[in-house]
Amino acid sequence: MTNSEVKITVYIASHNYGHFLKDAIESVLNQSVENWEMILINDNSSDNTRELMDMYADHERIRVFHTDGIGLPSVANLALKHARGEYIVRLDGDDIFDENILLVLGNYLDKNQDTALVFPDYYLVDDDGGIFQSERRAKVFDENHMLDIPAHGACTMIRTDVLKELGGYRTDLGAQDGFDFWTKVLNRYKCGNVNVPLFYYRRHGKNLTSSSQRIFRARRAIKKDASAAIRQDEGRTIAVIPCRKYYDFTTDLWSKPLADNSGSLLDISIKRCLASDEIDLVIVSSDNLEVQSVVKQYQHPKLRFHQRQSKDTLRSRPISIAIKDMIRTFDLKDEDIIVLSYLQAPFTTIESLREAVDTMVMNEADSAFAIKEITDTVYQRTAHGLNSINYRGQLKADFDILYRDARVSTAFKVGNLKHGSINGSRRVHFVVPDAETHFIENKEDFNVARALFQIRKEEDQ
Repeated sequence: MTNSEVKITVYIASHNYGHFLKDAIESVLNQSVENWEMILINDNSSDNTRELMDMYADHERIRVFHTDGIGLPSVANLALKHARGEYIVRLDGDDIFDENILLVLGNYLDKNQDTALVFPDYYLVDDDGGIFQSERRAKVFDENHMLDIPAHGACTMIRTDVLKELGGYRTDLGAQDGFDFWTKVLNRYKCGNVNVPLFYYRRHGKNLTSSSQRIFRARRAIKKDASAAIRQDEGRTIAVIPCRKYYDFTTDLWSKPLADNSGSLLDISIKRCLASDEIDLVIVSSDNLEVQSVVKQYQHPKLRFHQRQSKDTLRSRPISIAIKDMIRTFDLKDEDIIVLSYLQAPFTTIESLREAVDTMVMNEADSAFAIKEITDTVYQRTAHGLNSINYRGQLKADFDILYRDARVSTAFKVGNLKHGSINGSRRVHFVVPDAETHFIENKEDFNVARALFQIRKEEDQ
């Protein structure tokens, strides 16, 4: 097959996906169009991946490469280097193409010359290929104007020259290759999607989706770089730690330690904020002057105390009252960013505080906050009884998902207060690891926090 006849390059990467690989390869062979080539890459598999790929090596449209465990981003760059097609798309070794995916996505890019990539909806399938859910994304730009959720890394068709122009994929992260490219392409090109499920995404314990810690680290590194490129030297980042004497489950909750020989909850939060070079100022806001004494003991140049009025610490009073006074007291500017650090969330990491800021900046939003998806069914009372508001059977659309505030971290622009709202109109979210989301609301929560603190201390020894 000559280069001029190749329109689309499909590459399949496999590391020990031999059990599923034949179905993936043959889903490409069964496409309704014929203007494709396929690159098969065995990345140091110890199962039968090599043997399976070599069975197809003599096909005129197929080339096979064997690598020594270089990882998915490097595998993707290898495929990009050898791609002959105008468009390129990845199919993971455990997933399956619909027979019309290349036809539909290829036609979309043909007709939309200003679009750099296009992605479809998809089915979730189990180990045996049984469909248990359909995933739908709202049409970008038409229905969805906040592009904070990237396209799926696999089965997204991209213009090959655009991918090369943007430098291919980062190899220093080990994951999140699709998110990395998404952040780079959004500022330069249009993206599109079609609301037809065109591939079968296999959900099982061995795939990359289960490598959560690696994905969190990679995602945060990508956001940090994207945010730095946008923000540069504009504005400061101010961490605010709110605390109070009353109105928690116990008086002066801020002073309580999680262990006999540990610092207080306030100490944990202060040290967390001071550990970041990206945070320019740390303000502890309280109605208790004993807190001021604690702050002074640190003798740190970027740590400040702000005195709140006792009436403003009532649970019904918004934190914006204190924030407005801080703006006057510390001469905060509209371009400054405030990130809230809650002492009731002692396991929040500095990485999550940074991610709140980076998520907001890279999406050009007014605020960003940590969320947890509500996976339990939620009901609303109607005239005819209870009605589920977040369950749609086997169809899952991104606008149907319900979230709750994880109360880990919130970032917002100081300038939002001019318009009467901390959060502003453009709000984005980010997901934090479950290990960070414990929030102390009552005595039982506090006792659980003490136990978790001891367990993690023993694990670190």
